[in-house]
Amino acid sequence: MSRTTSYPQTMPPTRPEISSDGPEPARTRWAQLATSADHKDIGRILVSVAFGSIFLAALELLLMRAQLAVPENVFLKGVTFDRLLSVYGETAIFLVALPLIIGLLYYVVPLQIGSRTTAIPRVGQTGLWLFIFGGILLYGSFLFTPPEAGINPLPPFSDATFNPNNGVDVWIGSTGLITLGLLMVAIDLLATLHNLRAPGMAWRRAPLFTWAGAIVTWLFVVIAPIFLAAISMLMIDRLYDGGFFAGDEGGSPILWQHLSYIFFTGVYMSVAITFLAAIGEIVQTFTGRELPRKAVTRSFVAIAIIGTLAWTQNMLTVPIPSGWKYFGMLMSLALIVPFGLIFYNLISTVSQSDFHMRAPLRFALGALSLASIGLAAEIAQSTIAVATQLSETYDAWAATHFTLIGFVLFGGFAAVTYWYPKMTGRQLNEDRAAKSFGLMFVGTIIALLPLFAAGVSGQVTDSYRYFSFEDLGVYNLIAGIGTLILFVGIVLAIGNLVASRSEEPAATPDPYRGDSLEWLALSPPPAHNFDVLPDVHSTRPMRDIREAVIRRDAETAAAEDAAPVSA
Repeated sequence: MSRTTSYPQTMPPTRPEISSDGPEPARTRWAQLATSADHKDIGRILVSVAFGSIFLAALELLLMRAQLAVPENVFLKGVTFDRLLSVYGETAIFLVALPLIIGLLYYVVPLQIGSRTTAIPRVGQTGLWLFIFGGILLYGSFLFTPPEAGINPLPPFSDATFNPNNGVDVWIGSTGLITLGLLMVAIDLLATLHNLRAPGMAWRRAPLFTWAGAIVTWLFVVIAPIFLAAISMLMIDRLYDGGFFAGDEGGSPILWQHLSYIFFTGVYMSVAITFLAAIGEIVQTFTGRELPRKAVTRSFVAIAIIGTLAWTQNMLTVPIPSGWKYFGMLMSLALIVPFGLIFYNLISTVSQSDFHMRAPLRFALGALSLASIGLAAEIAQSTIAVATQLSETYDAWAATHFTLIGFVLFGGFAAVTYWYPKMTGRQLNEDRAAKSFGLMFVGTIIALLPLFAAGVSGQVTDSYRYFSFEDLGVYNLIAGIGTLILFVGIVLAIGNLVASRSEEPAATPDPYRGDSLEWLALSPPPAHNFDVLPDVHSTRPMRDIREAVIRRDAETAAAEDAAPVSA
């Protein structure tokens, strides 16, 4: 007996299962940036904030130099000068130097290692917003009470007894948010470096800038928690009578100097490593010659370790045991070797090569020139005999500013103009870049050289006026004129970066014929960075790719020539 099985008939749906009212409306670029976790967007925002802050820091410096241009000037009140000085110091370190190096590394390094994204992008995005909130808090304080306790608010002057207003609290809150935010970005970059390198991208093949990224992020992961702990203790002292830095309550004001100078010295070394690596990339690209990789990368490691251990060279006039002072002095003098090796290799490579001078190389050579003056003066300042006489004078101030302006300002413009076509997809106007470089270089020399003489003559920093009998007017007037020239050059250089995005022609993916993988991506790169991840077989992967393309084209042409011609 057979059995018939009947199956239900499939009926078409009466309406579509998926309905749509049309494509999602496009969001504005600002909304995309605000919600993006793409390392390129975050890196661009950090770099843009840094260059906007360069303008603010230069303006604050110009106002302070205007006050000091003539003796007994009444252009600024003492409290106004102190507030400008305090905000200038925080801006230069926390809103210019740190976001510039972290932003450049966060943008470029994932491209250089052949990664399509970062390891934990939401951590980087959260860090960006903490950083932005910290900057808003600092400049929002001008609506009530900005910081006025100096560049580094040393106890007991930063105690509530001497500074009962909330200016120091603003300094603590803003620097804490900025440091924590940048620490999160650095952690994301560090995880990316150790987990998302392209096939074959061993450390021995990594570019110099990638090495700098690894060293700087590791160093920042060490020093940032120390600084966060220090400012937490300072806040507890101010609000809850914690007694960490109060000498009359069992604490030690010198402890703050140790903890803060470990951080600031580490930042100083991070700045030097990052921009020396960027200059190295520029020199290699424009000369076509490789730097000795082992010597340079090992020098980076030595600068990071030895340089940070030299934090007590900032405390040579502080009543601490002599052993600490000699230790800091010896560590500072030991830095001559790694810095000397890097400078020698960079200068010798340029001097022995034929090259076409363009904006990145021009700014790179300017950075080396100015930083070498500052480092030579810093070596003298790190000896106990000189520091005893010239510490806290404008001689020390000029030495530090020669180094930082050389590395941060000129090195920063060198790096940004080098990767500008990759970041924006546009070429840079070379004429305006040359003019702005000339103004900035001449302005820096005129602004800082007279301050060496002013410092030797006894002019102290952090003072809003001096008197005519001190014979310091000529030095300060010349320095003020130089600062004005420097400010005009900075405005022109930043304006060139903005104007070139709309006025200049589109850039090719590889405008300089560079050797690292970021030049394989489009300009600007897509969200996923690379369509195909290449295998890396040497320290110059783009050269290998070009040679492979040439061989393929030659083989294709030979095969076409050898093919029989059909009738």
